[in-house]
Amino acid sequence: MRHVRFILIAVLLCAATLVSAARAETVNITFLLTNDIYKVDNRAERGGFARLNAVIKAERAKGGNVIYAHAGDLISPSLLSGLDQGAHTIALTNLAPPDIFTPGNHEFDFGSEVFMTRMGEARFPLFAANLRDADGKPLPGFKDTELRSIGALKLGIVGLTAEDSPVKSRPGDSLAFAPTFDTAIARAEELRAAGADMILVVAHANRALDMRLFNSGAFDIILSGDDHDLALFFDGRTVLAESREEAEFVTAIDVTATIEEKDGNRRVTWFPNFRIIDTAGVTPNPETQAKVDAYNAELDRELNAPIGTTATPLDSRKATVRMGEAAIGNLIADAVREAVKADIAILNGGGIRGNKEYAPGEITRRDVLTELPFGNKTVKLEVNGATVLAALENGVSGVENAAGRFPQVSGLTFTADLTKPAGARVTAVSIAGKPLDPAASYTLATNDYMFDGGDGYVMFKDAQPLLGVRDGKLMANDVMAYIVARKSVDPKVEGRIELKK
Repeated sequence: MRHVRFILIAVLLCAATLVSAARAETVNITFLLTNDIYKVDNRAERGGFARLNAVIKAERAKGGNVIYAHAGDLISPSLLSGLDQGAHTIALTNLAPPDIFTPGNHEFDFGSEVFMTRMGEARFPLFAANLRDADGKPLPGFKDTELRSIGALKLGIVGLTAEDSPVKSRPGDSLAFAPTFDTAIARAEELRAAGADMILVVAHANRALDMRLFNSGAFDIILSGDDHDLALFFDGRTVLAESREEAEFVTAIDVTATIEEKDGNRRVTWFPNFRIIDTAGVTPNPETQAKVDAYNAELDRELNAPIGTTATPLDSRKATVRMGEAAIGNLIADAVREAVKADIAILNGGGIRGNKEYAPGEITRRDVLTELPFGNKTVKLEVNGATVLAALENGVSGVENAAGRFPQVSGLTFTADLTKPAGARVTAVSIAGKPLDPAASYTLATNDYMFDGGDGYVMFKDAQPLLGVRDGKLMANDVMAYIVARKSVDPKVEGRIELKK
């Protein structure tokens, strides 16, 4: 009997071990990330909607668990978006729809009504935990979070739109943006309490905010947009990734998670493997490419006609127009100042978007609209000298970060000392060859985005409009008219802005 008892105990122990082992499960998930893709006329060697969709479809065709996240900036700014307000980008994205989409600041470039219209056309899930209407209610069709079961793994998902959209875009007063970090922490705690094993954050956020999320230790995977960098951080606990821009690269994160439940305790361990997919070697998806070709043919017919020539080279690369005086900035500022007969012009360098170099030669409508895709209008304001000084201080407050607020100017010159703190950098300003008088009145040409306080130009919001938004013309048309009237232009860097470093 004693031997029978020992055998029975051994069998029971073995059975218990088998039961325990049976409750361990491995789950594999591939996370895919894109962000900041909006140019349908991207004819470069890598990137574009057709290559992006080919990558997504190929990854999904492998089978298994694939979660494709789009971290925002989709409907603007692009050449065609200036004509159809981003309808084409939604149509192209619908051909290989993401599993998670969170809006970037450029989703609001055409106002809240267009934003809601475009989002209503999307055939993919929308997330924005920090976005509400004016009454504090969630927007129709949007989720804050989701707790998704993937095999035995419970994945908590949080989506976060760009909290700085009211400064960088034009959402209007009907939308409210809560702080990204505080919202993320609160929603993650709720998801953990609901049983989430891992927390995925998809956010449109600048790098400083990304790193704050990363260093908090509250999240497992953070997929971000906004900085246009190819970035990857992993400290053994948290992953942070961004996939540059225009789908030049797609970040793939292959995660293996093991879920064990033993004696009533649940333990989840996971580890990532990273693949940076360079789309230069990707064959475009045929269905998407056919639609892209049709859009480009339409644009070619309308926009390829030359309107004049430039005798000097032009450079609209980000670092050029956001970190110093630029010949193309001088051209555009001169054009809008002349269009409304203003004393001076101040324009945000971030509104110049082509990010390219032009050799001397023909200028086409396409070139102008590539540089000015937002559909902004030229406005004329009456301001005092103190307002001009405050605007220039704002403009040079983020030079180190290539902030879009950097001023391109006409009718004035100024000097700024970048070794001084932001807000106290401008050391000299001259208008028409005379020192700026803080009490004097000047007429200012700018764009309606800045007039509405965009890019931190809140000092313009209370200015007296002499030519307001209702009567203003498109900036792009003012620039075209300026070039057409002259037939040839020769803008150059001529000492309007002096930066001491």
